Amino acid sequence: MTLSLEPGQPMADDEFRNIRDSIYSHCGIYFDDDSKYLLEKRLARRLSALNLNNYREYYHFLKYDRNKDQEMMDIMDVLTTNETYFFRESFQLAAFTDEIIPELMSVKSGRGDRTLRIWSAGCSTGEEPYTIAMLLKDIPGLRGWKIEIIGTDISQRVLQHARRGVYTKASFRVTEDSYIKRFFYECDGGLKVTDDIREMVTISHLNLFDKTRMMMLGKMDLIFCRNVIIYFDLAAKKRVVEDFHRSLNDGGFLLLGHSESLMNVTTLFTLRHFKNDMIYQKPERAALGGGP
Repeated sequence: MTLSLEPGQPMADDEFRNIRDSIYSHCGIYFDDDSKYLLEKRLARRLSALNLNNYREYYHFLKYDRNKDQEMMDIMDVLTTNETYFFRESFQLAAFTDEIIPELMSVKSGRGDRTLRIWSAGCSTGEEPYTIAMLLKDIPGLRGWKIEIIGTDISQRVLQHARRGVYTKASFRVTEDSYIKRFFYECDGGLKVTDDIREMVTISHLNLFDKTRMMMLGKMDLIFCRNVIIYFDLAAKKRVVEDFHRSLNDGGFLLLGHSESLMNVTTLFTLRHFKNDMIYQKPERAALGGGP
């Protein structure tokens, strides 16, 4: 079959707006007017793969085709950036292990609760949830606790990588040798995470705009969502962060990327100043009916 699409075929302004709005409605990722070339470049292969003549036909495919839901899932693989590595943002991880986890252990133990549920939202290829598992493994006081670490992402491609658990040099740029020796072994293609760490982590597909699926995850003690909401506009940030608030237990923590802030997004969280970092917390007062 001969494709009628010429390489480099431009996307008209109205086609850009229609496709952009469809993507935004699906997942909250927003492309401003300056990003038209980026969207055009990243979707060009999808037109070829679907034998479509232009971006107008592609928009109609996204809107009306019986495979539109699968196509929307597929393009997440080309639209999202998945740069990550083990033990990223060490100062925040120090706050996590040295200050937040001991506080949660103290509060929950006092209630007779020895469970810990942590969500790595936008986990990409899995380095973050596996890092969390390795750090918790080194906390003696957690022995005997029931620990659940859930990693989710909207891209099926990166989730396949996360489930396989095999990594190359780029993922270990700041990883200490002691962790590599204890929690990885050599295999074809790189270093694989040991089974005891992988068993602590569940990897699942999740669109942060899917409120029903988010609620099905249940209540969390702590949510990592680092370098994800930067792709959202203000309305989408507000929607997702408020859903995080509902997903957290009272007193639970929300850890964002170092360049991300909830300023002008929501006042639902309190910004706690720890020795190693500043972290957002769902106030305990919500338990008394002071919050949604």
